[in-house]
Amino acid sequence: MLTHAQIWTALDRLAARSGLSASGLAKRAGLDPTTFNKSKRVTPDGRARWPSTESVAKSLAATGTTVEEFVKLITDASGHAEQAVPLIGFAEAGAGGFFDDGGFPVGKGWDEIPFPAVEDEHAYALEISGDSMQPAYRDGTVIIVSPSAPIRRGDRVVVRTRDGEVMAKELKRKTAKTLELKSLNSEHPDRTLSTEDVLWVARIVWASQ
Repeated sequence: MLTHAQIWTALDRLAARSGLSASGLAKRAGLDPTTFNKSKRVTPDGRARWPSTESVAKSLAATGTTVEEFVKLITDASGHAEQAVPLIGFAEAGAGGFFDDGGFPVGKGWDEIPFPAVEDEHAYALEISGDSMQPAYRDGTVIIVSPSAPIRRGDRVVVRTRDGEVMAKELKRKTAKTLELKSLNSEHPDRTLSTEDVLWVARIVWASQ
């Protein structure tokens, strides 16, 4: 017999396989973005809330997944090891309380996305909103960020300034005094920041298509 947890886990795996968060999967399926949120999986009085057949069917159609493939996600027949990676929206990353001064995720308010195990146990995911980073990242793209990964010229990185600004750029050059960053969108200017103004830099190690 199928359980409540198995169905929701399968939907989370379907989202991760498509490089999406649960809300990103709902949006792609033409549903309200909060349809698959973890807060919606249990009613206020503690009863299990199941996803509707219609919402599952729309999710399968939106991701080109067959019923047979979905059943395999329920039983985890793929055999791929996964870990729960913390997830927030990119626009939220500048708010206080989500990162320590080293750029490691902390605090409450994070969602989670299942993802094939990454080497950095502190890795986290950010979901892009809007089109300001096209063509590199479109609305709904999920990027995996590793605060422990070494950074080299040409890497795509997430940078947070001491003023709380968070940006995704390509690292052009780093010196003792400055950080030169190339914009991912040609319509936006490149940036040069003083290293004194930069709180942390973390490498983007994966992005959904």
